[in-house]
This record gives sequence, C-alpha cells and structure tokens, in this order.
Amino acid sequence: MPIAGRRVVVALAAMGTAAAVLTGCDSAPASPAGANPRQVTVVGTGDVKGVPDTLTADVSVEAAATDVTTAMNQANDRQNSVLNALNASGIDPNDIATTQVSLQPQYSDSSVITGYRASNSLQIKIRKLDTASQVLANVVSAGGDATRINSVSYSIEDDSKLVTDARARAFGDAKQRAEQYAQLSGLSLGKVISISEAPGGTPPPPPPMPMPRGAMASSVPLAPGQQTVSFSVTAVWELS
Repeated sequence: MPIAGRRVVVALAAMGTAAAVLTGCDSAPASPAGANPRQVTVVGTGDVKGVPDTLTADVSVEAAATDVTTAMNQANDRQNSVLNALNASGIDPNDIATTQVSLQPQYSDSSVITGYRASNSLQIKIRKLDTASQVLANVVSAGGDATRINSVSYSIEDDSKLVTDARARAFGDAKQRAEQYAQLSGLSLGKVISISEAPGGTPPPPPPMPMPRGAMASSVPLAPGQQTVSFSVTAVWELS
C-alpha cells in the first residue's frame, strides 16, 4: 500500500504539471489599449489628359567661309533676319533665347584648315499653336538655305489644374482599392493613417521631330496631339 500511495501522488503531480502547461499556452499578453494592428496599405494612380498649348522649336543658322570674320558675319546677318521674322510674326522676345554660338575650323583630308563654319542657335517658344506652322515657314524664308530647324516639341505650360485632377483621381483610386480589401477581409474601412504622394508630372515628350533642312515653300503641317499628367499616392487605412 505505501508503494501504491506513492504512485498515486506522483500521477496527480504529473497531471497538475500538464494542466499548468496548457493554461500557460492558452493565455496571451493583453494588447495595449487603443492599439489596432489591422490596416491596409494601397497605391492609387490617376491620369488626366491635356492638350499641349506651347510649341518649342530649336532653330539654327549656319555659314561657311574661308576666313573667320566672313563666316561669323554671314551667320550673324542670317540670324538677325530670323529674329526680325520672329518679331514680325508676333513672337514675344522673352520667348526667344540664344542657346549656342559656335565657330569651328574645317579641315581637308590632309588636316589643313580650309575654312570656318559658324553657327548660331535659338530656342523659340510659340504659344499660339494655330500660328506655329506659319512661324516656322517665316523662319526658313528669312534664313534661306542656311536655316536648320533641328527639332520641335510640344508641352503644357501650366499643368497645375491637371495635376490637381490627377491627384484627386489617384486618391479616389486608392480609397476604392482599400474599401475592396476591407470588404474581402470581412472588415470595415476606418480612418486614414498616412498618405504619401509621388507626382508623376507630365511624361517626357516624345523625341523631338527633325525638320527639313532646306527652305520650305509652304507651312509645315503640325499636330499637337495630347499629353498625360500622372499622379500616384500611397495611403494607409485602419481596418476595424
């Protein structure tokens, strides 16, 4: 009997230990008051299209001669003719900027200087797009065969309204995504925890279009098309 009694005591002690372990596994530390680890992070995007209102043209005139002075004088005279044509076309002087003045020696096959080539370059902003074709034609007529229209590109001068609309669309897109995730998870969308934005602005315009290097008999056909202003926003919502 004493031996059997000891066995019963040992068995009860073992059962007590098991019960303590189970109780410890079942209990979890209490969450801090007000803590809510459930949240959803989404990224929303918004795009708005706008019609360009400005054309930028890169124009240059070149002249070649056997001496430096003649080359420079000829290039300057032709550049002045182009400037006069732009003035007569109604282009604001503030929208005309010299971007480069170049004078380079020309060599023969035997590396002997045979002459000089002078070049003056302008960047022109044309804000009345319905006159752009004629303005370019006037430039070429004034500069003659020495004229080089290197490229033209379109842009939106003031895209602030488009950015505002794109931002609103981006946030609306983010909220719609968050609401869907809340519904799918059986929860409700709470208040916004944080918002961060990544403005996309106006995407870079396509590569500038090279223009003919000779004189043009008529206006150049131009089409501004559309440009897209993009915006992205990352937002975090509580889930309850």
